[in-house]
Amino acid sequence: MPWSLKEIREAIPPELFIRDTRRAMMYLMRDLLMAAVAWSFALKIDPFFSNAHIRSALTGLGADLCRCCAWTVYWWFQGLIVTGIWVMGHECGHGAFSDHRIINDAIGFVVHSLLWTPYFSWKISHHRHHCNHASMERDEVYVPKTREDLGIPDLPSHEIDWNEVFGDTPIYTLLMLIRQQLLAFPAYLVSAPSLSAYNVSGQKSYPRWTNHFSPNSILFTKEQRNAVIMSNLGMLATLYIVAYASFTYGFGTVLKFYGIPWLALNHWFTMITYLQHTDIHLPHYRGKAWNFQRGAASTADRSFLGWQGRFFLHDVAHYHVIHHFFPKMPFYHGAEATRYLKKFIGDHYVHYDTPVFQALWRTYNDCQFVDNNGDVFFYRNKKGNAARSVKKD
Repeated sequence: MPWSLKEIREAIPPELFIRDTRRAMMYLMRDLLMAAVAWSFALKIDPFFSNAHIRSALTGLGADLCRCCAWTVYWWFQGLIVTGIWVMGHECGHGAFSDHRIINDAIGFVVHSLLWTPYFSWKISHHRHHCNHASMERDEVYVPKTREDLGIPDLPSHEIDWNEVFGDTPIYTLLMLIRQQLLAFPAYLVSAPSLSAYNVSGQKSYPRWTNHFSPNSILFTKEQRNAVIMSNLGMLATLYIVAYASFTYGFGTVLKFYGIPWLALNHWFTMITYLQHTDIHLPHYRGKAWNFQRGAASTADRSFLGWQGRFFLHDVAHYHVIHHFFPKMPFYHGAEATRYLKKFIGDHYVHYDTPVFQALWRTYNDCQFVDNNGDVFFYRNKKGNAARSVKKD
């Protein structure tokens, strides 16, 4: 990577860095309208399939099966819609939604709080991730586990019984992957360091129980204390709303309309970010081998769910590399800016077309650990093999 960040920025037309508050607001209003339409559709599911004429025409079992299918359709699309709404909050956190900080923080705070994300606390740690991505010592998330972390001896691969180290059955691996997809992000917020159980590792140097809710956490400075408290108040307000709705309408109703789409949000968000930052071909760095440009280029763009990923998720997976270089660039300029970036940095740009569920399974199995030493290094798989190695001068 022979270019400075300034040189890379100058290769991209300056108009692509301009933020349009009205345009961003229109995207948010579109998402909220779609969420309301999906909600109104869900309100009709149970009454429709409980109708005596419908049950007679379809038979009781047929009506119940159709009702389950209708709820599944709602959960799929509402999950994508609320993930898109979360992405708009993410834009706010980076200051990419608007030129006005108060607009960014007001919208981001409301949107993320209602989706169980402590906006200001997450914003602070996420900024640190962007400033240090792919640095083994300073990154916040998806920091690879080392041989030492897993207790793997530093021996030649043929001298290690890999079945003893990684002898999990495919069923067990699948269950652990599902757990990661549904619970990794909440676990990251509650306990930031070394989430090895979810394959979403943080920094091992953080004290036990480091989290995003304590104003005294090592994640924050004294000056950021009030922002953390404000984030917690937003979460408490959401807790009150959900509790009130559960008492009023029943927990099962809240789970169907809100809870399951929120779990889908956790799945999509974790899947997107995991695949953006994790692959057997993406390097990580130690010490002075790292710089910002190298870290930004150690991310990947992914073709994600076709038109659904583009429309509902605002291309958040399709154009992530440019986002890591320039986080304040609005998402709607991502496609055009990526063309200029790709042309300028050439083979340093990474994009994968592998179907995402296939990529998720392969990545979860192949990206297991890295070596204890080395300035530039790559993931090793369950046999101790790496797909790439560093060319020595």
